[in-house]
Amino acid sequence: MARPTMDDVAERAGVSRALVSLVMRNSPKVSDHRRRAVLSAAKELGYQPHTMARSLASRTSNIVGVMVSDLRNAFFADVVEGMDTAAQEFGLELILNTGRRSAARERTALESLLSFRPGGIILLSPILPAATIRGAAQQAPLVLVSRTSTVADIDTVNDDGEIGASLSVDHLVSLGHRRIVHLDGGAAFTAAPRRRGYRSAMTRHGLEPMVVPSEHTDSAGVVAVRKLLNLFSRDNFPTALVCGNDFNAVGAMSALEESGLRVPADVSVVGYDNTSLAALRHVALTTIDQPRVEMGRLAIEALAERLRDGRTTPVRRRVEPSLVIRSTTTAPGR
Repeated sequence: MARPTMDDVAERAGVSRALVSLVMRNSPKVSDHRRRAVLSAAKELGYQPHTMARSLASRTSNIVGVMVSDLRNAFFADVVEGMDTAAQEFGLELILNTGRRSAARERTALESLLSFRPGGIILLSPILPAATIRGAAQQAPLVLVSRTSTVADIDTVNDDGEIGASLSVDHLVSLGHRRIVHLDGGAAFTAAPRRRGYRSAMTRHGLEPMVVPSEHTDSAGVVAVRKLLNLFSRDNFPTALVCGNDFNAVGAMSALEESGLRVPADVSVVGYDNTSLAALRHVALTTIDQPRVEMGRLAIEALAERLRDGRTTPVRRRVEPSLVIRSTTTAPGR
């Protein structure tokens, strides 16, 4: 069965196609009587306005293209939830795509989103080259989440990773830990500030920092712990791990337990992000909370300010992380 068109709605309602178009754009120029007739006809026919075509015709768009770095990471789901709620309030519609943690795939995803001629673009923790992001910002207002930028056409929303990592170290030191290792996030743009925060806090406490290269995945957490098991005996194994994110921490915990090291009796573990995974009862991960829903809302608000208010100066939103203590940290037992 063919999809009903605006012409079909006009015929059913006994009005012109132009009037149907005005109703679908929520124009105040239409009388209540005719508006009800058009909406009733549209409902009977199952007609839905074509958002992209409407945007092209009016040369404006309420579409926001969103590229998510990794759909498997629950952090991004929470950010998108905040974006979705705010987008509804501002009358914006989200179109999502994923980069699958690949720069080449991200480039394709971004080009696909731009093909919709969106009102704006939001990139969640992209690994794209800065030049590619700058080029996209010349085509549509752009907001980066969990990545910094100094470009005037680009707005950013980030947490303070240095403070977050410092909170992890301070917590572990307060419990009595001295041998604390950081499993970092590799090439992720959030990894560098967290790494700096860890090193700074360790130095402040008079402790020797040790960073093990890793990534923001559970499999990378497993690999990193296996490296540590090759470097240390059980007697001098680090008593605590500060992990790059929650996924990384869960992988690390799995590898520790497989080796016979208990969490937290033998090794305390701290994650980062405070995702739904960390809050699961059988995980109960001590972690650093990023206000993820708020970050999503701030991204939409920044975009709306450019679209609706005409703001041209960049905004740099920075939210404060906080420590959430659960069951994976305790005083060292050896």
